[in-house]
Amino acid sequence: MLNNKNNNDTKIKTYIDNLFSGVGESQQLFDLKEELATNMKEKIADYQSRGMDDEQAFKEAVISMGDLSGLVDEMRKVGQDMAKQSVYSTMTARISTAGIVAGVLLVLFGLLTSAMLYFMNLPALEVSGAGIFIVAGGALLTYSTLTRETRKKYGMNKIRAALYALSIGLILFSLFVGITTRFSTGETYTAISSFMVFFLAGFGLFLFLILTGTDRRKEKT
Repeated sequence: MLNNKNNNDTKIKTYIDNLFSGVGESQQLFDLKEELATNMKEKIADYQSRGMDDEQAFKEAVISMGDLSGLVDEMRKVGQDMAKQSVYSTMTARISTAGIVAGVLLVLFGLLTSAMLYFMNLPALEVSGAGIFIVAGGALLTYSTLTRETRKKYGMNKIRAALYALSIGLILFSLFVGITTRFSTGETYTAISSFMVFFLAGFGLFLFLILTGTDRRKEKT
């Protein structure tokens, strides 16, 4: 089963790479390839669920994609137009930078507020309550960092980056829920059970994303 999936992934990547062969590399092209690969995987899975074998499902998926020559020409123009690439990259970088700054500030706000409440000798439940800002900041920081294009890597697909942010958010939220439940109820086993629900969901999603990741490295650095 795993081998079949890997074979399909390789065939899809080879098909799409050949389709855009000779087109100048860009973040836009990387995003488009990711989107096309996702669509083809969904179509192949759909055809396989109808009883087709791997080869036939792949052929039907290729046919269903239609004529992509228009997209190829458009990406070729983008690849040759440095101005368009610069505008796209600059806009994406600014959005990513704003998200990173906001994420870091949220995390710091949560940490400093907790420290302030602690030194004010307030109850532990109120001190730990500010941790919700760390959860939100951690998720935003994860998304913004992964979608950022660097000299060595393309930015991650936005949907996939959002899922990573969700997984990190769930893991951080599990810690927040566990700690606040412990202080509010005084019962450790209740705190652990509350922690476990969100942690397992977040960690499971994180593992799935790690195991199904794609290579974002640029061929030329």
